Amino acid sequence: MTAILEVEGLTRRFGGLTAVDGLSFAVTEGEIRGLIGPNGAGKTTTFNVISGYYPPTSGKVRFDGREIAGLAPHDIAALGLIRTFQQTTLFKELSVLENVLIGAHLHISPGLFPSLLGRARTAEAEARKAALETLAFFGLDDRRDELASTLPHGLQRALGMAVALMAEPRFLLLDEPFTGMNTEETREIMGLIRRVRDRGITLLLVEHDMQAVMGLCDRITVLNFGRLLTEGSPDEIRVDPAVIEAYLGAPYQAPDQIRAD
Repeated sequence: MTAILEVEGLTRRFGGLTAVDGLSFAVTEGEIRGLIGPNGAGKTTTFNVISGYYPPTSGKVRFDGREIAGLAPHDIAALGLIRTFQQTTLFKELSVLENVLIGAHLHISPGLFPSLLGRARTAEAEARKAALETLAFFGLDDRRDELASTLPHGLQRALGMAVALMAEPRFLLLDEPFTGMNTEETREIMGLIRRVRDRGITLLLVEHDMQAVMGLCDRITVLNFGRLLTEGSPDEIRVDPAVIEAYLGAPYQAPDQIRAD
């Protein structure tokens, strides 16, 4: 399988603090990859560098064979690598449909909105059609006219992914998609993430919910103190002594301390 995202020797320093230290890993096209580690392991900094919010101190990030380290976030997004955030970034005062329409802006050329009203109307109609199809995909079509602020937490997360999907991504970076969710909401979002992958989109997610990570991801990359600790399948990671010690701060004792159930 082809690697669509390659991180090679990535380092990011903030003054005297090294948040990411010589990190290398690759994500295969079509997989759901988990990026986990204890607090302060460097997960969010890694996301911020990949998505262009921080330039790397050194190292490389390649997306589909192209070097993207140091590009602006909007230029990276235009290539098809889209990032969601831990805090759902919605326009709460706008409707569900209006939020999803905003996600279409990356693929609407300014040339489609000249003084020629007919072309503008055509573009608007096409964007609305795509937005309604996206809402139906996420099960939100019957709530399209509601304010985003009125949605339950789980549906706000689903709406955030719908907005990201409107940008026509090839790769989604999901930053803690299950934060604050109950068991039922987590199960529903896991199903949606699988459906997004089935549309040909590769996903890399940072998450603290080990049950969700173990039940969802094809492979897991584990960081500790900004460095790669290990990689493997969920079954391999949950019994790895080094992973258990990193999380529990104590030597390995039993193979079921990090579990999916």
